[in-house]
Amino acid sequence: MDLEKQPQQPLTPAVPPPAEVLNGDDIRASDADRDRIADILREAMAEGRLTADEHAERVDLVYRAKTVGELQPLVRDLPAASGSTAQGPGARPYSYGPEAPEGPADNLVAVFSSSVRKGRWRVGGRTNAFALFGSVEIDLTEALFGQRFTVINATSIFGSVEVRVPENISLRGNGTGVFGGFEVKSLESTDPEAPVVVVNGYAVFGSVEAKPKRGKFVADLQKRLRKHLGH
Repeated sequence: MDLEKQPQQPLTPAVPPPAEVLNGDDIRASDADRDRIADILREAMAEGRLTADEHAERVDLVYRAKTVGELQPLVRDLPAASGSTAQGPGARPYSYGPEAPEGPADNLVAVFSSSVRKGRWRVGGRTNAFALFGSVEIDLTEALFGQRFTVINATSIFGSVEVRVPENISLRGNGTGVFGGFEVKSLESTDPEAPVVVVNGYAVFGSVEAKPKRGKFVADLQKRLRKHLGH
């Protein structure tokens, strides 16, 4: 007996399961994400909100983080994380010079020699000073501060690193001397717009010293510059 042929029913295409929507915190962190968080931590240390040990611990966690969610807790207690430290459009510019874009760190190296940076020069956000059986001198008394916070990382091994700053800025530091000396004479300026210089590092059978230079003020230099420029 012939079986009646039934029309074939069209096959329903298989619908793939919906893709899982990732939470923002689960997104993999990029190098730019890590660098942005590291910059917030650096500024927090320069402002005195973090100690050198706290900064080092958090930076280590930054570069171990795999997701954006792991980065956020590291700056949750810092004002820069919510943008509260950003200047509004009507904010008063810094009194000591125009804002300059942050660039690579300046490096001053002295190995069985000397390295000196002084006079009228623009200070970057970061300066690395290394002395090995030599001396490094950094004189900021006539420098142009292109940003408010400046960090100097100083390392002295059988050598010396000397930092001189104007009397009316803020100077802070964290460091260690091992059979040597690490000395930073702290200053706190009464001007909230004054530059802040932070000296970090260590000395091994050597010395790192940072202190103000008597009679030198940032405002004096700005007056001379305005006169020179005809303002």
